[in-house]
Amino acid sequence: MTMYSIMPMEVIFAGMDQQTYNYVEVVVGGIPMQVERVSVDQAKIVRLLSCRPEDYLNPLYNPGTMIFYQPSVEL
Repeated sequence: MTMYSIMPMEVIFAGMDQQTYNYVEVVVGGIPMQVERVSVDQAKIVRLLSCRPEDYLNPLYNPGTMIFYQPSVEL
């Protein structure tokens, strides 16, 4: 990406390195993906980590889609 601006890069990108994300890698329906926790039982798909092209064509797993997510507790 090329960006042309008269503003200094320090102003444009100020605070960009201080953002924190709550991403978790999970497997849903046999598809590995990265999700962002939204609430206790919901997550938003950030990206798929699958190598299979047909997983990316499934509209149920588009980035931005909300899914039910209940983390399992391992003892």
